[in-house]
Amino acid sequence: MTTTAQPSAAEVSEASEISEISEEKVLGLYRAHLSKGRATVAELFGSHMEVESSGAWLTTSDGERFLNAGGYGVFIMGARHPLVVEAVERQLHRHPVATRILLEPTVAQAAEALVSVMPAGLDRVHFALSGTEAVEAGLKLARASGRRRTVSMFGGYHGKTMGALSATAKKVYQDPFRPLLPDFTHIPYGDADALREQLAAHPGEVCVILEPVQGEGGVIIPPKGFLKEVEALVREYDGFLILDEVQTGFGRLGEWWGADIDGIVPDVLLAGKALGGGVAPVSAVVATRKAFRPFDKDPYIHTGTFSGQPLLMAAVQGAIRAVQEERLVTRSMELGARLLPRITEIAHRNLPGLLVEVRGRGLLIGVELVEAGLAGELLIELFNHGVVANHSMNGSAVVRFTPPAILTDAEVNHLLDSFDKATRDLVSGSATMPERR
Repeated sequence: MTTTAQPSAAEVSEASEISEISEEKVLGLYRAHLSKGRATVAELFGSHMEVESSGAWLTTSDGERFLNAGGYGVFIMGARHPLVVEAVERQLHRHPVATRILLEPTVAQAAEALVSVMPAGLDRVHFALSGTEAVEAGLKLARASGRRRTVSMFGGYHGKTMGALSATAKKVYQDPFRPLLPDFTHIPYGDADALREQLAAHPGEVCVILEPVQGEGGVIIPPKGFLKEVEALVREYDGFLILDEVQTGFGRLGEWWGADIDGIVPDVLLAGKALGGGVAPVSAVVATRKAFRPFDKDPYIHTGTFSGQPLLMAAVQGAIRAVQEERLVTRSMELGARLLPRITEIAHRNLPGLLVEVRGRGLLIGVELVEAGLAGELLIELFNHGVVANHSMNGSAVVRFTPPAILTDAEVNHLLDSFDKATRDLVSGSATMPERR
């Protein structure tokens, strides 16, 4: 006979304490200790407080449920996927944090699992926590190989630590922290001639970093063949290629990696966000043997206390297993093929004069409006109709959908119905602050 585990007294007490904390109290704590700006954003969405998540849904403290088509690309397998939770719980009760001196099996197994789904030739791994940390490690590998100049793309987003911020070409993020790192140049995304000019001017000295699709740029898809041309130019001029797949990887585009769509092999591929299965913060630098040589030579040249810790590595293994066993890469491609034309049709029908374009690949879909304010209003209207989406940090007029690949038919219909209602309400001018219900 199967029995259901009952919550402990501590768990019951904790749940009770969370439910008793009011939104007003949490807003006050945000203002006092976290960020007044974040508190203001929360107020725009009615000061709702998320307290639970499962699958494609999140629940607020007052019991409302919202379909999570946001999360900045983290939830490709939804929230609390059973395979990931099981792996993490098992590791938590056995050995969550290692000394980093002795051999530890979970990091070795996680690296093997990750390499098994990478483009051929990428077989060396360094684990980190956030995407921006992975970017920093990739840039350091480039510098260690003699590529002291970096070329990134306008609209590209690579994080906000100093090296990553130097590559993230947006003044509003960069200006408060100048001077940034020297020898960073930004060129238009998709402009192979501009890239050739930079590489030819400094042969053997240039690292190129870019995304296969610019997520935070507003779901900008490059011209056909552009990534292949980038790879060829980098090889011709003895450069170093970093492909930032922190958001686009792990099935988001309907392939394991954006690199697979064009059949390229960069020197370094960066993974993150969904890599931890929506349960743990994990990122990774996956490199060719040649590119990884500086880290191979000296194991202490680039380290992090929590790099490769067992609890996180259990999440990675659980996440890869979930994607494989549930065919979520294929599911992402199939769902994207359903959602993109429907979202496009609804947007064109309901947003005459307000719509610029709908773009997407797999389950990364962007709706660009004529101004940023309208995008903010659409996000609020979507929330009013039970859907969480995101704005794009480098493309502020773009509402971005990154739904999980586990959506049921009913959830697909809910997303489309909510988008239809939200766009009609936007045009009618009824965008209001979400009410307490």
